[in-house]
Amino acid sequence: VQLQASGGGLVQAGGSLRLSCAASGSTFGLYRLGWYRQTPGKQRELVADTSRGGSANYADSVKGRFTISGDPAKNTVLLQMNSLKLEDTGVYYCYALRLGDFYWGQGTQVTVSS
Repeated sequence: VQLQASGGGLVQAGGSLRLSCAASGSTFGLYRLGWYRQTPGKQRELVADTSRGGSANYADSVKGRFTISGDPAKNTVLLQMNSLKLEDTGVYYCYALRLGDFYWGQGTQVTVSS
């Protein structure tokens, strides 16, 4: 599975950004798509993901601000990030879960400035 991420960038606090992730290659059996992020001094954490059938998970810190849409069955998900905070700054990684294996895309930088 290859994952192509796009989006990210620099935004002021309170602003919005959108990330997209497209899977290609051996996508049969792709079950979950989503995003993790790596922030300075912290472990990589799940931001949001969704499964075939639309079961979404969100980190508590982003609930009500971020929305994941799309479907692993269609190999694409979007992450709409609103009301961004300084602490959302980090490198965001698209990930996929397929037949018990994890796959990672390249990271995309999200920087929220004051």
